[in-house]
Amino acid sequence: MLDINFIRKNPAPVKASEKKRNRSPLIVDEVLKLDEQWRTELKTLETLKHRRNVVSEEINQAKKNRKEAIAKKKIEEMREVVDEIRQCEEKVGLLLSERNHQLKLIGNVLHESVPAGKDETENKTVKTVGKLPKFDFPIKDHIELGLELDLIDLDVAAKNSGARFYYLKNEAVLLSQGLQRLALDRLLKKKYTLIQTPCMLNRAALEGGVNMTEFEDTIYKIENEDLYLIGTSEHPLVALKKDQVITEAELPLKICGISACFRKELGSHGRDTKGIFRVHQFNKVEQIVYCRPEDSYEYFKEIQLNSEELFKELGIPFRVVAICSGDLGNKQALQYDIEAWMPGQNEKKGAYREVTSCSNCKDYQAVTLNTKFQRKDGTKEYVHMLNNTALTDTRPIIAILENFQTKNGTVKIPEVLWLYMNGIKEIKKKWNK
Repeated sequence: MLDINFIRKNPAPVKASEKKRNRSPLIVDEVLKLDEQWRTELKTLETLKHRRNVVSEEINQAKKNRKEAIAKKKIEEMREVVDEIRQCEEKVGLLLSERNHQLKLIGNVLHESVPAGKDETENKTVKTVGKLPKFDFPIKDHIELGLELDLIDLDVAAKNSGARFYYLKNEAVLLSQGLQRLALDRLLKKKYTLIQTPCMLNRAALEGGVNMTEFEDTIYKIENEDLYLIGTSEHPLVALKKDQVITEAELPLKICGISACFRKELGSHGRDTKGIFRVHQFNKVEQIVYCRPEDSYEYFKEIQLNSEELFKELGIPFRVVAICSGDLGNKQALQYDIEAWMPGQNEKKGAYREVTSCSNCKDYQAVTLNTKFQRKDGTKEYVHMLNNTALTDTRPIIAILENFQTKNGTVKIPEVLWLYMNGIKEIKKKWNK
């Protein structure tokens, strides 16, 4: 959430940002009103506690001087003060809870470059990279290719686990592992720290990375446990320094996170969501950066470029899209998506589909997680946090199958993955199947 001190000092840009997000800016006034009420009651509470301390000392003095009548009177007064303190503490707690609840509804202050728009239909293409393949034969989508080449099993997965689960088989397993290794190797060369994360988090840690009200239809809850399955390694990695103060010398902290990801993915239907496109479980290599506030937009460019370079190496055509104000989540101040070209989507007319999301969350997550850094002069500030997908496995596999299919029903493997494919350069049919 936003730092309340920032809103107190800068209500105008926060209101302007909410208006650009197509929301009422009046929530800023509501938060400030609750904040003022909380601070007033807090001051009253502090006055009462001071009075309690004074009366307590007066009681001690009266008893010491054997003035029992005065002591008795003071004890009655103390009871009244203690009762007032209890009532005031309850009011302070309720006001703080309500203020923070409303505060979490306010989105991050948008970067000036974020395009104004109502929803995903008004996102803006920043650039297009690569040439779209041209086929002189009827193409197949990844489901047909996956089944014919014995790469996926959807029916058994549906029977054993439910819809939107899958078994990867044969070369698809090597592709999954190879894509992850490619991303790991490239980020390792760029001095990113490799971290494999827990796949579960408690609510306190998870709330720092996501707005639970936005993700309630996405995140799996473990029954009878204060644990949730992570939707991305971003969640445990932004909680890595929860309630800590790190030194300026430690920044930037650049992390390459590796994890399985779990998502409910409710509310999406149609053939373009079938197969292994929109699934409940997949693997992902994530980029996370902790940095000084003045550096965050430079690191935004860096981690976005890292992902673009990976798709260029794979030879997959893609476009970069700036997410508009009405399509951004609360935590993002700026977000770019890479959308890969998938010829089998849109009834085989082809379509660009999201494969990465690069976000500058500034200090929005750090405020909730209480993650600060100390400058050389001793001052403390919240760090800025950024995240971006390097590569997942399932959607790039779709792009590889559909873009590099041949007339003979085989699939060419991008050269950059040969190293990881156990000598396989082309996926062919298994005649002994």
